[in-house]
Amino acid sequence: MSINNEQDLETSLDMPVSVESSGKGHPKGLYVLFVTEFWERFSYYGMRAIFILYMTKMLLLDKALASNIYGSYTGLVYLTPLIGGYMADRYWGNRKSIFVGGTLMAIGQFLMFFSATFAMGADKGFATTLMWCGLTALIFGNGFFKPNISTMVGQLYTDTDVRKDSAYTIFYMGINAGALIAPLICGSFTNYRWGFLCAGLGMIISLVVFYLTKNKYLVAPDGRQLGVGANKLNDVSQSAEDKAKPAFSTQQLVILLGGITVAFSILFFGVGIDVWGSLIYGMTAVGPFVIITDKSLTKIEKDRLWVIILIMIFVIFFWMCFEQAGASLTYFADEQTNRNIMGYVMPAAYFQSFNAGFILILAPIISALWVWLAKKGISPAAPFKQSLGLAFLASGFLFIAFGCNAIPKEGASILFLTGLYFLHTIGELCLSPIGLSMVNKLTPGRFTSLMMGIWFLAIATGNKLAGTMSSLYPDPTATTHAHILGIEINNLHTYFMLFVGFAGAAAVMLFLLSRKLQKMMHGIS
Repeated sequence: MSINNEQDLETSLDMPVSVESSGKGHPKGLYVLFVTEFWERFSYYGMRAIFILYMTKMLLLDKALASNIYGSYTGLVYLTPLIGGYMADRYWGNRKSIFVGGTLMAIGQFLMFFSATFAMGADKGFATTLMWCGLTALIFGNGFFKPNISTMVGQLYTDTDVRKDSAYTIFYMGINAGALIAPLICGSFTNYRWGFLCAGLGMIISLVVFYLTKNKYLVAPDGRQLGVGANKLNDVSQSAEDKAKPAFSTQQLVILLGGITVAFSILFFGVGIDVWGSLIYGMTAVGPFVIITDKSLTKIEKDRLWVIILIMIFVIFFWMCFEQAGASLTYFADEQTNRNIMGYVMPAAYFQSFNAGFILILAPIISALWVWLAKKGISPAAPFKQSLGLAFLASGFLFIAFGCNAIPKEGASILFLTGLYFLHTIGELCLSPIGLSMVNKLTPGRFTSLMMGIWFLAIATGNKLAGTMSSLYPDPTATTHAHILGIEINNLHTYFMLFVGFAGAAAVMLFLLSRKLQKMMHGIS
């Protein structure tokens, strides 16, 4: 993909530009970040694969409560990157933030191990308390880790390097290589405490790899050490006077604190949303305006930031649907799917490896496709790619909805979940790594980690909504069923068709807006 620099933009805002590459291969630092992220994602997805099953089978929570806890956890995991991004931009830098976050996540996984240990006995209350402590450590640890390692990928390249989109897709392969193996290992234990222990050990390995290799390989194209010191101080576009200014102006503080307070109050007291949902939704609504109101922004910078903010709306719908994998689709795998393969009953948690496995197969192909299109000068802009992602997401739910029309006594064929995850994987590769790259390219350097954190707010909202939607999963034996948008969800076909509607409508709307959004990107595609 081609990217103009600021001088080009002053004279030729929307003219095509040539792509640049600083070498045939990728910097070795990319593979350091790949391995670090591999083990961190092994830790996260290993825990996620068994979390909903742990709550319902060992803590004996009902499905609706477990789904809402799952949604709150995965939502908050993507909310705290706003804090981690802010700390890196203003104070710590990327490296320290990554190490602090990784340490907290290791502690959290070991607390989950002790929670499951006590859950084996009669003291479910203490096991639940340990679970909440573990989740808290995981939530804040992820907040420091996730936005900063994603930001460092882009810093390995110059702004005009065509390899950047490809690099993010390779990095995404590291995420999913860990996600592929984690459920197969952590989900193989009927006693879930050993799965949590494996997740904790994976996080320790991630920390060791990062610590031992960061100084040698994490360097910028000009040879500078990356991630050392606050990102604000390393932004060459900022004057010394701007770097010395407070983190937020008075106006921004009013927007941040006042806006969150008002939004939370309306959602919690007025609408009746739970406390975590009110916090997540309130932060997502207010967070973007903290940056967009910064007086140092130029007109072009504001236009580009508005593109990110508008696409965040569609990202919410994507993850609300996609993250059914950890809850309602796990229920479907556990209860309504025939998992008998030649006499071997496959654990339900193994299905969460399917998406990651398909990513490892498809990511190199799609990555090469984007680079090939860029060299031909016909690469579609990020918004169009992301509308394709939503369309594939809708098609996956349409496929499984068809399979739910008449489920045999022995359970639905394994092919229906397999097909869903295949289509969802294509959709994810069209949306998620492109989104990470887009945030990195469109955001001024002084806000990179903070804006990455704000981008994750959309994912936080999507994950929280995913838990809320999973709590509506229909019980075939129930006499009363949930309603949404006037529709009674009394069977699985109706339930999955809801996601076809949400994702399909979002795909059409983003497609119609893509040309306008491309113009607002001012030459960055």
